[in-house]
Amino acid sequence: MRLLRSTDLALRMLMRLAVAGGATPTTREVAGDMDVPYTHAAKVVAELQHMGLVDARRGRGGGLALTERGRTASVGAVVRAFEGEGDVVDCEGGATPCPLSSACRLRGALRRAQEAFYASLDPLTVADMVTAPTGPLLLEISRPS
Repeated sequence: MRLLRSTDLALRMLMRLAVAGGATPTTREVAGDMDVPYTHAAKVVAELQHMGLVDARRGRGGGLALTERGRTASVGAVVRAFEGEGDVVDCEGGATPCPLSSACRLRGALRRAQEAFYASLDPLTVADMVTAPTGPLLLEISRPS
């Protein structure tokens, strides 16, 4: 399974904010740290804020901060929220739906594999993801040059 760019960025941003140590980097700074366009980062921040995982403040003295809910958020729940509940394959969509859709066993097998993927991420929290060696590396990446 391949994650959407926004899912990957959301996870990396949460991890980056988890090691901020009280600092409140701006969306632009985090976008630079992650080497992604500001507009893409801003959309992800808006969704993370809507989910209650990130506190975003505008203006002088503003910036991004991970909420307690964000620190303890299940990685599986974040991935589900960004990826959506859709099937891995779109058997019904498109101009020509799959002729096997009424009796296909593959669709169910892929659905079970997708759920197993999410289930393996459910027990992990954002805080778990920033223990050594990841946390110290994130700190190195985010230091000003």
